[in-house]
Amino acid sequence: MSTVTGVNYNNSILGQSILNIKTQMTQLQAELASGEKSTTYAGMGANEGFAIAARAQVSNISAFTNTITNVNTTIDAANAGLQSIGQIGQEIGNEVTVAGQTLNGNGQTSAQASAAAQLTSLVGILNTPSGNNYLFSGSATNTPAVVSADQILNGTSTQAGLKQVIAERNQADGTSGLGRLVIASPTTTSVTLSEATPNSVFGMKLGSVTSKLTGATVTGPTGSPASISVALGATNPNSGDTITFNFNLPDGTTTSTTLTATTANPPPTGSFTIGTTPAATAANLSAALTTAVGTQANTSLVAASAMTASSEFFNWSTTATGSAVKNQASPATPITGATALSGTAPSDSLTTGFQAGDTITVNGTPITFVASGATGNQLNVTDSVQTLLSKIDSITGTSTPSTISAGVITLNDGSALNLTVTSSRPAALAALGFSSSVNATPAPLRVAPNPYTDATFTGTAVNDNSTSPVPISASTLLSGASGALTSGFTAGQTITVDGNTLTFVASGASGPNQINVTDTVGTLLSKIDALSGATTASSVGASGAITLHTGTTSDLMITSSNGAALAALGIGAAVGQARGGGPTSLVAGTPANTVSWYTGANSTTPRASLTARVDQSQTVQYGIQANEQAITTIIQNVALLAAVTTSTTSANAGAQVAALGERVATNLSSPPGQQSISDIESDLASAQTTMKDVGARQSQAQAALQNVISTTETVSPDQVASELLSLQTSLQASYQTTSMLSQLNLVKFLPVGG
Repeated sequence: MSTVTGVNYNNSILGQSILNIKTQMTQLQAELASGEKSTTYAGMGANEGFAIAARAQVSNISAFTNTITNVNTTIDAANAGLQSIGQIGQEIGNEVTVAGQTLNGNGQTSAQASAAAQLTSLVGILNTPSGNNYLFSGSATNTPAVVSADQILNGTSTQAGLKQVIAERNQADGTSGLGRLVIASPTTTSVTLSEATPNSVFGMKLGSVTSKLTGATVTGPTGSPASISVALGATNPNSGDTITFNFNLPDGTTTSTTLTATTANPPPTGSFTIGTTPAATAANLSAALTTAVGTQANTSLVAASAMTASSEFFNWSTTATGSAVKNQASPATPITGATALSGTAPSDSLTTGFQAGDTITVNGTPITFVASGATGNQLNVTDSVQTLLSKIDSITGTSTPSTISAGVITLNDGSALNLTVTSSRPAALAALGFSSSVNATPAPLRVAPNPYTDATFTGTAVNDNSTSPVPISASTLLSGASGALTSGFTAGQTITVDGNTLTFVASGASGPNQINVTDTVGTLLSKIDALSGATTASSVGASGAITLHTGTTSDLMITSSNGAALAALGIGAAVGQARGGGPTSLVAGTPANTVSWYTGANSTTPRASLTARVDQSQTVQYGIQANEQAITTIIQNVALLAAVTTSTTSANAGAQVAALGERVATNLSSPPGQQSISDIESDLASAQTTMKDVGARQSQAQAALQNVISTTETVSPDQVASELLSLQTSLQASYQTTSMLSQLNLVKFLPVGG
């Protein structure tokens, strides 16, 4: 018997078709809502692997874009700071050029007062952070770049600041007297100008001399310490004849003084009177030279000394000082520059010498010892210690020559780099006083703290003007017809001691700066000691020779409006006697005793101290350090102006200020060959240009990659809507067909009737 089965919706082909259409519609509706083809990897299709790779690249580009944005922000902030720094330098340079030399109550000009305020601004700029990072500290981005302006100038309770370093250098350079030069008269017709003994890096140095003095014999500079000799001939020079002395100053500049022979008495400034005899002329030349050198020492040298001290404070160099060692002479004595690098006892050679094939390596550069014929970075084993020091200096590039004093070698690197010295023969290095190696770090330079000692000047034996002349004594009168100086002082005349004027009066002298013409030689010596600061009393010997003491405060410089009276005292027309002892070298300051003004990272390639990757194969460098030359030059010179004060009562005040201002203006004018602020800005601009080009390429790549992703993973709303409409039509037709089929039954197919 056959069975007629009704239409089952779920199992019928038509029902399955309807379910499929509904499933497709649900998926299309989801695509239309999300814009994506699928929420599963499988649903994305065969190209989804490419899309995933493209999405990773897009993510990398986004990270690089963020980096570029951050670096650009940092560079923009740094550029703003650099522009302000450059503007401050330009303003101070201009102001110091046009400002007058009038001093305020603090002993400073208006330009110097302005510099003090601008120094605070500079410190603020250099310590400006960008976000959490300090802009001018190099790789030490979490550390402020510099200490406060007050610390720079005044230091701390235990550390010397710039003012103290300048004062120490000023004292070491002997600016209160003759700048460590000594003027003497070996004979009655000669004058010598010499560098002080012992020789040192301080003070003025003799450069050259040019003489047009008729009949005079001029020699030098020769010897060590160097000396110039001027010996007048049998006849006097002619009126208008000149002699010019040239001096080298600590900061590398030079100065000169020209003296002109004249018949005028008193002579105008820069001249000396032609006397009745060559001896009298020589005495006048000595007095004029003493005055001229004293003026240079208290003007140009003061400025040069301050400039040098500021450079030593701000532009760190590296020094290494060994221990005192002796040679193998008999008896052994401290090694000197002349000590040979090799030799056998008892010669003046190192106790352990170098041999052919040995090496000394300085900052990575080897010096090789050879038997003879040394070239380039070679040394003969027979060369001297001084030759070795010069070779080391040529490698380090220092502008401060290495020195040897009392058997102690001081090596100078002259840059903010570690100074490393090793040798294949450590025993020979130890014989130079450096144990087995040298590894010194950069530091500011300070004047070696060697104390000054009292020095004496002894005149010639002279007699008084009594009927039967006898040697002068402390009781000899300064003026009078008998029993007094052969050429006495009169009221109104003066003696100048270290810049302090002592005036002679007829009677009633008061205070330290007056003396009666009727007083004694002993009283005069007491006055001189009080003005010079000597702690040991000057005296008159039994022979009538006066011995003067310098004390330890300053060199002793004495001149008088009455040169003949000084000669009657047996001390010539003038006195120029340097103090004894005192600093003869520079030493490296330590963090414990000297302010380290820069506190950031210290790299020889500042830009490379901060590097950012802005593409897979591209990096940019954008580090800046406050101790770069361009920035250091500005802060150094601004701080120098702010630190220096000048005595308002000094006759040399105007010239001092002018000499200092001239040097500051020159330094702030960005001399050729030195880094400028614009050089740093140019480096940063190059980095920004690189990032701009990289960003443009990345934008193009990002657009292409995004297209791959979109093509693979996203759908077109129009296309999906069209497909949905089509499916809706099909679904409606299917529903109608299903409705019609559901109404069918067997009765409709059976014939009617019969």
